[in-house]
Amino acid sequence: MRLHALRGSSLAVLACVLAGSLALSACATNGGDDKPAAGNASAEAREPMPRGLDYAANPDPFPSTYRGLPRENMAIVGGTVFDGAGGKIENGVVIVTDGKVAAVGDASTPVPDGHRVVDARGRFVTPGIIDVHSHLGVYPSPGVQGMSDGNEATSPNTAQVWAEHSLWPQDPGFNAARAGGVTTLQILPGSANLFGGRGVTVRNVPSVTMQGMKMPGAPYGLKMACGENPSRVYGGRNQSPATGMGNMAGYRAAFIAAQDYRAKWDKWREDGEGSPPTRNLQNETIAGVLDGSILVQNHCYRADEMAMMIDLSKEFGFKITAFHHAIEAYKLAPTLAREGICADMWTGWWGFKMEALDAVEANAALVDAPQGSCAVIHSDDAELTQRLNQEAAAGLAAGRRMGMNIPEERAISWITLNPARSLGIADQTGSLEAGKRADVVIWSANPFSVYARADQVFIDGGLSFDRMNPAYHVPQGAR
Repeated sequence: MRLHALRGSSLAVLACVLAGSLALSACATNGGDDKPAAGNASAEAREPMPRGLDYAANPDPFPSTYRGLPRENMAIVGGTVFDGAGGKIENGVVIVTDGKVAAVGDASTPVPDGHRVVDARGRFVTPGIIDVHSHLGVYPSPGVQGMSDGNEATSPNTAQVWAEHSLWPQDPGFNAARAGGVTTLQILPGSANLFGGRGVTVRNVPSVTMQGMKMPGAPYGLKMACGENPSRVYGGRNQSPATGMGNMAGYRAAFIAAQDYRAKWDKWREDGEGSPPTRNLQNETIAGVLDGSILVQNHCYRADEMAMMIDLSKEFGFKITAFHHAIEAYKLAPTLAREGICADMWTGWWGFKMEALDAVEANAALVDAPQGSCAVIHSDDAELTQRLNQEAAAGLAAGRRMGMNIPEERAISWITLNPARSLGIADQTGSLEAGKRADVVIWSANPFSVYARADQVFIDGGLSFDRMNPAYHVPQGAR
């Protein structure tokens, strides 16, 4: 959540408190009059709360310390460029300056003085791959019980937990993902609960701490799960939810509680009467969904359940950003496009439980078809994340077998720009456009070929992987 989560006079009063002003009369919200608003005397005289009891006093308690890798200015020339936003340039040029994309164009694009020229002739250049559904670091290698930190499976609602507090930055899976061209990941809690907790978006760079990977300014996502997982976990314990109807009742009760919690804080900030509400981390996260500062990342397989979750969002006035796994998304493709909801999918994973049964390999292609769609290929797996380009290629081939003529320069957005949209970071990364972060992959061949490998991977213009340099290699067999 950010300060814009507070509205009206709440934000005005908070701004004055944070500025250290004791004379709040200048911040009264009474239409410009310099006199204090009537009935606000107790709010003006209020003493600051003890540290940690008011979210607004420290909305970012675990701030990013990300600094990026050493970088240099360069011009990548001669390759076939898929810019991620639908463009394809033969013999293209990508100019990187100060860690940002400065220009993208054809062979006539001038190379600025002082820029190192990188020869990409015979190769392909794309934006960095973004994996929107990963458990690297929270289910790291080695896969032992002592490192199994992804599911706080103690209550159907654990919205209070944050995946970043379980993330082990030295998971070797991050190195292997870099070798597959992955530059950004969303690390999520597991799906045992209706509300699994907050996910975190990270830059795929080596780091001693979670904060050193955490992407500055990326919004949090709340992992929600519908379907078999929560009802199986808690039904097996003879408690609710044990059914689909129990799932829906659990969501509704949680949003009712969060609405009430938010209303109490808003009222107290406005009038200052009585004691402030007791801070509740669970309700705080769900209140962030209600005000739009936290995105909903919803594990949901079946089309009928996706439709019910959309109805739930309208009942309580929030937006679903993405359905994850979404095996039956093809049945709802026009609805998802109309609602502005991304579908984050596999191509070939299906049939491992009943809700994963009604799959088609052309799922991504069918979701991609309507105007305004957002089709995404994700991994949910430490090995598949190394080959997301191949997973996208399989989805593209399946669509073409159905007669859908999807160009490669559009399909590349399934693993670049559309995932950035799903994470709320498309203004920063996901495509090779001037002003965006220089997250770039140089491929040995067409990335939709099974033979293609990532030769070099740049994150914010810094070299993070080089297949020709042993210093960047991952352990043998990891790729």
